Amino acid sequence: MTVEQQAARGGANGVTGTTRRRSRRDEILDIAVGLFAARGYHGVSMDDIGAAAGVTGPALYHHFAGKEAMLAAALIPVSEGLLAGGRERAAGHPDDPRGALESLIDFHVDFALAHPAVIALHLNELDRLPEEPRRMIRRLQRLYVEEWVTVLTALHPGLPAGEARVLAHAAFGLMNSTPFLGGEVDRQRRAELLRGATLAALLARTDS
Repeated sequence: MTVEQQAARGGANGVTGTTRRRSRRDEILDIAVGLFAARGYHGVSMDDIGAAAGVTGPALYHHFAGKEAMLAAALIPVSEGLLAGGRERAAGHPDDPRGALESLIDFHVDFALAHPAVIALHLNELDRLPEEPRRMIRRLQRLYVEEWVTVLTALHPGLPAGEARVLAHAAFGLMNSTPFLGGEVDRQRRAELLRGATLAALLARTDS
């Protein structure tokens, strides 16, 4: 399955996986995300998106001002949802850092498997955004990382915050590999492998 097809199945918006009726705007955004992820931001025109969505130019611009607006609409809500979800998962285990870490990993792996195209956009296309939305997303990402840092420093007493950030980003590298995974392993097993590898990496001894 291509990342474009995965985007169409998983959708571009939302992190929690709640079911709601998808609007025509959501459908167009999902198609745009899939095209951006598959061809690159500069390899896709508004005409390409309109043709793929079966929408004429004026109708397309009724929903979005342009490609930059589509990219921002795909990335900002996801960053907001990751931060909100991360805070909720960490807060659910106030006196159990191991439980909080496992919950954070479950949450992020579920997101990464459901939204590989959005991850590809974050990795490759974030710098295409204007300064203001790009700064907003970077700030949301930093706050999300700090949720992991708080849990990791509680789990590993004496671990400096800077080193915890290194571990958190290493964990994201594992979990955010989903755009590059083939379909030869079913989704449940992929989730198990990603969770196990990430947990093992973050539980490992950190003293030299």
